[in-house]
Amino acid sequence: MPLYTYENKHQDSHCTYCLGGFVVMQKLADPVFTHCTYCGCEIKKVITASHLKTKVTGSSNSTLSEKNITKNDFTQYRKVGKGQYEKTVGKGPDTIQADD
Repeated sequence: MPLYTYENKHQDSHCTYCLGGFVVMQKLADPVFTHCTYCGCEIKKVITASHLKTKVTGSSNSTLSEKNITKNDFTQYRKVGKGQYEKTVGKGPDTIQADD
């Protein structure tokens, strides 16, 4: 089950539980919490980065290698200027402009 981070919407009313935010393990189908279960104050879900490392993905160095990106039919671009990207590996256009 994924972990979700929640934090208090209003810093003026809170309890010690929701003051600094808290993490909850929930099923994907579970409803999003809207109020603190202790004080009833409004809370919001915070988007955080996930950290996954398994035998399937391996280390981030091998996962993002050009060989692995090509093998899995992805395309990688790198930024070469403001709004300009150049293809490093994969299929697709050689360059992408932000105004495209």
